[in-house]
Amino acid sequence: MTIESINPATGKPIARYELTPASALPGIVERAHAAFLQWRQSGFAERTAPLQRAAGILRRNEREYAQLMAQEMGKPVSNGLEEVRACAAVCEHYAEHAAEMLADTPLTSDFTRSRVVYRPLGVVLGVQPWNWPFHQVFRMAVPALAAGNAVVVKHASNVPGCARAIEDVFVRAQLPPDLLRVLLLASADVEALVSHPLVRGVSLTGSGPAGAAVARAAGGKLKKSVLELGGSDPYLVLADADIELAARICTQGRLGNSGQSCIAAKRMIVVKDVRAAFEERFVALMGAARVGDPLLDDTVVGPLARRDLRDALHAQVQASVAAGARLLLGGAVPEGPGSFYPATVLTDVRRGMPAFDEELFGPVAAIVPVADEGAAIAAANDSAYGLGGCVLTRDVQRGERIAADLLDSGMAWVNGCVREDPRLPFGGIKDSGYGREQATWGIREFVNVKTVVVT
Repeated sequence: MTIESINPATGKPIARYELTPASALPGIVERAHAAFLQWRQSGFAERTAPLQRAAGILRRNEREYAQLMAQEMGKPVSNGLEEVRACAAVCEHYAEHAAEMLADTPLTSDFTRSRVVYRPLGVVLGVQPWNWPFHQVFRMAVPALAAGNAVVVKHASNVPGCARAIEDVFVRAQLPPDLLRVLLLASADVEALVSHPLVRGVSLTGSGPAGAAVARAAGGKLKKSVLELGGSDPYLVLADADIELAARICTQGRLGNSGQSCIAAKRMIVVKDVRAAFEERFVALMGAARVGDPLLDDTVVGPLARRDLRDALHAQVQASVAAGARLLLGGAVPEGPGSFYPATVLTDVRRGMPAFDEELFGPVAAIVPVADEGAAIAAANDSAYGLGGCVLTRDVQRGERIAADLLDSGMAWVNGCVREDPRLPFGGIKDSGYGREQATWGIREFVNVKTVVVT
């Protein structure tokens, strides 16, 4: 059985790839487990050397990989270059810091000696999406490998070339065979992998329904899971905000990766005192963003990854307008090939509209007018999601207090876009999932936190 990758900018086929047959999965897992049994005995120097080599391969071939992402899922090549560099940074970070992150923790007790040690679990399954087709695999796999685990990844079906390229990076980096496999599978085959007795944990980045299905399967087998799901990140524009800065941050946060990001700025919650000024500047900046060929360096908004995703986004816009939202910019499906959608701004958005209640996965911004700061915080938290958020204010101390104490989210920024950094934990609450990736919190998700005591 094969799958075909489609260029979303043209709608034309790129290549066909063989799916991994379900009958091959038990053998793949068994070989990964055998590789793990050797890998777990290695020291950190041995584990991290392939990560350093992978970083070099990524940096030397960054444009090739960025162009591949542009062709397979429409990511503007400038964003793709950033993504490849982020993958290299992940490799370098864990190569340098894994040993200290997993160093034994001495404990005080009534015994002669007691400590906590961190030991790998075994084979970890990753179920990864298309929107960051390189980075989300590296973000999950690299710390798991550095901790001594083996990794099997089910990648998204519309980025098969990226899947093959990622596996090739680690082959060229001389990672021992079978420690990392990036597979092309039917979604129906995931549950069998989760249920395999040698798979000890599962990490999924994707939609809420996919996360719930994997959580049920993993929970039914008493296996650890980490879920990074959707988001509807609020950006609070308070009355004392620098409007030019706020508009630029919101535009950057909304249009990165053509808006196809769980941590994109999605709901601009604007206090009434600055609404008119913010809307004017925000619409101007959103409208100035170049929409076009993702292979061009100056393109800001490429096509959506698939036509069905573009159609679903447009339906959300139309339904929001029908419920009373007003279009300030965009909102029309362009003629011509590909799955392009214009930068779009809705205002007068409120609960009960898709633009407020649902995740908008594309270059569509929702402006939610509110009376004051208290109403802004309430609107921000009035969501099923809880991934990231941002407070825009000149009073940095007040902004930090709101971010730390009052926003229901796993991450909160002041005067800046929510973003990823391997030094910072990444994850959410509520319907945005549970568990953390990156930093010490991420590398410890798939280890055995073992108590060792000498009496």
